[in-house]
Amino acid sequence: MKASPRPRKTADLSESIQQQLSMYALAASAAGVGALCFAKPAEAKIVYTPAHHVINANQTYRLDLNHDGTPDFELKNVFNTFSGNSAGFLWILPHASANEVWAAARAPYCGTGRVCAAALPKGKSVGPKGSFRQDYPNGEIMVETGVVSGHYGSWLNVTRYLGVKFVIKGKTHYGWARLAVSAQRFVVTATLTGYAYETIPGKAIIAGATKGPDDAEPTAALSSHTPEPVTLGALALGAPGLSIWRREEPAARTQQSD
Repeated sequence: MKASPRPRKTADLSESIQQQLSMYALAASAAGVGALCFAKPAEAKIVYTPAHHVINANQTYRLDLNHDGTPDFELKNVFNTFSGNSAGFLWILPHASANEVWAAARAPYCGTGRVCAAALPKGKSVGPKGSFRQDYPNGEIMVETGVVSGHYGSWLNVTRYLGVKFVIKGKTHYGWARLAVSAQRFVVTATLTGYAYETIPGKAIIAGATKGPDDAEPTAALSSHTPEPVTLGALALGAPGLSIWRREEPAARTQQSD
C-alpha cells in the first residue's frame, strides 16, 4: 500500500523577487491600457463616389448613393416638341416615399403648384434642418426651358449640389449629388460629377465634402509618438530596468520629433 504523497511546500519568494513580479504586473497593465488609448476605433465615415456621367435629352440616370443595388433617386431629362413649342425638362424623382430632395425656399421661376429642387452651394450643411419636401412620386423640377414656357428652376447653366435624404435599413441618411447643367436651344444637358452620403444615420453632411473628421488621419498629438513597450529584459531588472526604460522613452520621443 503506497503512502499518500506529501503535500508540496509552498516556496517563499524573496522580497526582491516579489517586488519585481509586482512591478512586472503593474507595467504590463499600464502597457495594455496605453495600447487601448492609442487604438483608433472603427468609426463611420462619408462615402464619396466620383463620377462623370452625362445625361442627355430623353435619358434617365438612376442614382444609387450607397451602392446597394436599389436606386434612391432618378434624374430624368426630357425634350419635347409639341404644338409649336420645344421644351426641355430636367427633374429628380425619389424612388421611395421616405426619400426627399431639398426644395428651393422660394421656388424661383418655378410656377404655381410646382416644387423646384434647390441648387445648393458648396459648403452648405445638408441635414435634419434642411428644407426637404415630400414630393413622391412626382419629384422636383431642376430646370425647364421652352419656347413658350420660358425658363424655370434654379439649375440653368450652373454647377451646384442637390441635397438629399434617403433611407438605409429604416434609418435616415443625408447626402449630396453634384451636377453641371446647361441648356442650348431648349435642350438640357446634365453631367453628374460626384455624389456622397454620410454613413451615420441622422448626421448632416457638408455639400462637396468627400470625407469627414472620422476619415482623417490621427492628429499629430496621437500619431507623432507611440510609447515603446517595456521589454522583458527591463522588467526582469526590476526598478533599475524600469528607470532605464523611462529615460530611454523620452529620448526616443525627441528623436521622432526631429
